[in-house]
Amino acid sequence: MSATPPPKDPRPAPDSAWAPLAARVFRALWIAQLVSNIGSWMQTVGAQWLLIGHDAALVTLVQTASSLPVVLLALPSGVLADRYDRRRVLLAAQFAMLAVSTGLTVLAFADALTPQLLLGLTFLLGCGTALMGPAWQAIQPELLERRQLGQAAALGAVNMNLARALGPALGGAVVAAAGAGWVFAFNAASYLGIAAVLTLWRRPPTQAPTAQGEKLLTALHDGRRYVWYAPGVRRVLLRTVLFIPGGAALWSLLPLVASRSLGLGSGGYGLLLGAVGVGAVGGAFVLPAIRRALGANGTLAAGAVVFAGVLAVLATARIPWLAVVVLLPAGMAWIGVLSTLNAALQTRLPGWVRARGLAVYLLVFQGGQALAAPVWGALADGLGLTVSLLVGSGLLLAGAVSVRRWPLHGMDGIDPTPSDHWPVPPLVFEPGPADGPVLVSVAYRVGPGNRAAFTDCMDHVARSRRRTGALTWGLYQDGNDLERFIENYLVASWSEHLAQHHSRLTTTDRRYEERARRLLVKGTAPEVTHAFDAAAGPVVSGTEETDDAMST
Repeated sequence: MSATPPPKDPRPAPDSAWAPLAARVFRALWIAQLVSNIGSWMQTVGAQWLLIGHDAALVTLVQTASSLPVVLLALPSGVLADRYDRRRVLLAAQFAMLAVSTGLTVLAFADALTPQLLLGLTFLLGCGTALMGPAWQAIQPELLERRQLGQAAALGAVNMNLARALGPALGGAVVAAAGAGWVFAFNAASYLGIAAVLTLWRRPPTQAPTAQGEKLLTALHDGRRYVWYAPGVRRVLLRTVLFIPGGAALWSLLPLVASRSLGLGSGGYGLLLGAVGVGAVGGAFVLPAIRRALGANGTLAAGAVVFAGVLAVLATARIPWLAVVVLLPAGMAWIGVLSTLNAALQTRLPGWVRARGLAVYLLVFQGGQALAAPVWGALADGLGLTVSLLVGSGLLLAGAVSVRRWPLHGMDGIDPTPSDHWPVPPLVFEPGPADGPVLVSVAYRVGPGNRAAFTDCMDHVARSRRRTGALTWGLYQDGNDLERFIENYLVASWSEHLAQHHSRLTTTDRRYEERARRLLVKGTAPEVTHAFDAAAGPVVSGTEETDDAMST
């Protein structure tokens, strides 16, 4: 008698493209975000079409007004997302954008929406997006397993591009049938869905703010320092810089392609944007296979080449259906590049600085588009639309070639999970949180045959120390004892050093330390001392305690 086969699990397989949607909160937020993104794209079509009778530079300023706030606010927004409850930050952003969109709707229906008011209110909506961006991406690891972050990034791109497929077409139809006021009204209502999900979600108590208690400027500096001394993160940002300016040519100039080259109205422009979205959604299905075949760097290069080809075709195309067809692979290339970059960043950032690291990425991504958009508009006015699109194509091809020279670093040995492996410092007094600076000295004994390898390993340790709080770092060899190496690094305060101990170090940092310690003389261990600035005065009160501390 044969055994009855077990019932099939209806949930997506853990490694499928749709696996993150099995998480209830992630699924609810994803659906609410889809509705909101549709509203945003409907508004973009309405705003750009209201300005289509003006010069090209003014039309492209809609994208600048949407993206420029990220340049100004991304880093402070990252600090807020690391310092406060990310759910509350997201709620504040939603209600702020709801208020601005409501005002935009009222002015549109009153026929009082001048180009200046339109761009100004679009800028304020961009401020809400800038406030929301780092917190939105930083909560993904709280909702999903680490191995699903790449799939979550792809689903985020699917969300945006599915909205791109539906929103512009709906927006164009509504503008043509009833006027721009109704697309602004839909966008205002779309913020309510995300607000409702966030209101019902309760973050686990273990997910505490990671920058709580830090001053704004200190937290900003900590985030900047981490990115600067994290080679893998810097390389993701470099690849973003090399793709975005050329890629922005499509979004900046597509309204002009629709009106000037193809003779289309608002509905036709919505159809072109919808084609990009359809291509991106289709690309999500084939993206896992493409990544397996080409790898992350191959996907970046191929995406840039495809996008360059699309711009070249649009430069000469005068047939609407040809433009629609060629924009399908543009969507596939866009989702391939951006999801690859986003996943690479998410898997490299530890929780304590995740929102600030993502804020830097958003600054580069959105800032690149904001700065490039008026340049493309000026080029289109000065040199013509065809030349501008061909210049963008050339930039993308150059970026594709550069992948061989500056590829993304591999993920071997990279693990950003926290590692509280340092012992509590055995001091004879209890410093205050603000006491400092603190000079940490670590003495090692290294045999003659391991000295070169040890100094090489300590290069990684140096970056680890600087990422997590060291202001200065140095490695010295004792002139009286050549086996003795001394590592010195300075931390701004005792609280900063305790943060190194308990919240900032990762499994990757621990592995770098272990590699260096395997090269020490057998049977020896590092000797650690902590010294405080003597010029700042005694750090303890009482003569007896001070004398004991000095004698120690």
